Amino acid sequence: MVSYKELGLVNTREMFAKAIKGGYAIPAFNFNNMEQLQAIIKAAAETKSPVILQVSKGARNYANQTLLRYMAQGAVEYAKELGWEKPQIVLHLDHGDSFELCKSCVDFGFSSVMIDASSLPYEENIALTKKVVEYAHKYDVTVEAELGVLAGVEDEVSSAVSHYTKPEEVVDFATRSGCDSLAISIGTSHGAYKFTPEQCTRDPKTGKLVPPPLAFDVLDAVMEQLPGFPIVLHGSSSVPQEYVDMINSLGGKLPDAIGIPEEQLRKAAKSAVCKINIDSDSRLAFTAAVRKVLTEKPGEFDPRKYCGVARDFMEDLYKHKIIDVLGSDGKA
Repeated sequence: MVSYKELGLVNTREMFAKAIKGGYAIPAFNFNNMEQLQAIIKAAAETKSPVILQVSKGARNYANQTLLRYMAQGAVEYAKELGWEKPQIVLHLDHGDSFELCKSCVDFGFSSVMIDASSLPYEENIALTKKVVEYAHKYDVTVEAELGVLAGVEDEVSSAVSHYTKPEEVVDFATRSGCDSLAISIGTSHGAYKFTPEQCTRDPKTGKLVPPPLAFDVLDAVMEQLPGFPIVLHGSSSVPQEYVDMINSLGGKLPDAIGIPEEQLRKAAKSAVCKINIDSDSRLAFTAAVRKVLTEKPGEFDPRKYCGVARDFMEDLYKHKIIDVLGSDGKA
């Protein structure tokens, strides 16, 4: 058993309370490798933003659970080295799909876990979430749950259609499950193709897709039912067209990739939404950088030369999200 407190990590309870009161959202960035982790910590340390390091089931298998523990501890020490005296860093399991996985993460030093039982019948979702909560709270680990289903594909999470969260269920669900935060569905989705062309309109001047608006009426109704309760948005990458265009111009194939407009995320961040998940954007930045370097220098074979550029691309992206979208800079 490893306590996250021994690693210098924190849970989400205090940072969420401050975010709701302050009208900003905490960035939750997924990472799969060292370069992503370095970029996240450097961006958070330089902007003095609390940050959530998210690890999916697939990323945990890819990185190895033991290495992840030391990477998280190293991230805290790296933040201090960069001048962040008291880093506010969370290590969070994203989309845990079983009690056993959540328990293992708690035992290996995660400070927060998500149990995603949203695909199960309502009562089964409550029961599984409650079981995870009862175990995690013994060790002061916070728990995120999900009500409603997001469309899209990302790692092991896949759904062809989305189902909006039913506001009339949230009080009963949060009360009976005991969860600390609740991920809801209001139109965001996983992956780099958040909407089909049929769901969008096209800008007559540029010919580019314009996504439909998020269901803020659902968010408002949830906030009315659960005033002051931490709300989470998954699938909130904006899919920057500069990266998509760069990838496509350098031999990639991402036709009609489209994300959530940043102005809608800014609006959400000023509400009770206190955690916004971003994954695909950093994947796009990483891929764009690697393609750029290898296209311009086809003889390059030193991974540091292209992964280093990718790290710089991602750091710039993370800073932009922290400062210009979520408003979490200077809050740690």
